[in-house]
Amino acid sequence: MSVQEKSGILLVDKPSGMTSHDVVAIIRRIYKTRQVGHTGTLDPMATGLLVVLVGSAVKASEYLMSDRKSYRAGLRLGITTDTEDISGNILSSSDNLPCYSDIGKCIEFFRGPVYQIPPMYSALKVGGKKLVDLARKGVEIDREKRLVYIYRLELLGREGEDWLLDVTCSKGTYIRTLCSDIGKSLGCGGTMSFLRRTGCGCFSVDDAVGLPEIGALDDDLKNQLIIPLESAFSSLPVLRLPAFYERLAKNGCEIYQKKISSSYPVGTRLRVYDGKGFFALAEICEYPAGSAVKLIKRFDSGNG
Repeated sequence: MSVQEKSGILLVDKPSGMTSHDVVAIIRRIYKTRQVGHTGTLDPMATGLLVVLVGSAVKASEYLMSDRKSYRAGLRLGITTDTEDISGNILSSSDNLPCYSDIGKCIEFFRGPVYQIPPMYSALKVGGKKLVDLARKGVEIDREKRLVYIYRLELLGREGEDWLLDVTCSKGTYIRTLCSDIGKSLGCGGTMSFLRRTGCGCFSVDDAVGLPEIGALDDDLKNQLIIPLESAFSSLPVLRLPAFYERLAKNGCEIYQKKISSSYPVGTRLRVYDGKGFFALAEICEYPAGSAVKLIKRFDSGNG
């Protein structure tokens, strides 16, 4: 089997100094396919887990971007920078640094729903222009605050000048901004000194492989690194359709639950299998005649 024929998920341990797009470009060359994407950008200075989609699996990107993400971050207190991380220009400094207990009490207020103002040094677009491009020209514009969710935020201790944070958060959370806001709340200022993504959805950086290691493998071993797309949806219920209803579903028809003796609540998402295996995501929708299964994304050779 050639690498071109393979489709699924590749877990890459991104090095510092490289963009997520750089990683995608390298994987395209290694696997000899243009069909490569990822499920969440990492800043160039950040390291860690980048979930890369290869082949027809790229069609799943929109359903994986919203996965929870976990990070190990360094919080350096006593300075602020224009980028909200250690790579930026220092804007202020303070020697009035808090103790472990004060930091621990402070971060309690950053768990749960939190509003953030996206940093100027980010790829977020406003009016069709990337904020980072404006920032590099010395332009700063007003940004609307956004609601994100911090599921887990723990202070692990100190390493040199940095306090170590363990964070699990929702899509769209800026860890740089979290560090800056914690420093602001403590009254001494703060910036992010390093960032490593440790998890994304059900995937862990412990299972990721570095780019040099991937590039050094032969085609068979490269293929073995790609895991089935369905593993990304392992938390979803499985629905195996009889051949007759499988054909109807693939032709765009809704399949009423009463016809297949299922009773999932409306809104439930399902992994759908045919005789060859996993081929689509579906959702339970409400229709005048009752609730039914409706395919929302196919990953086989069909449309969608």
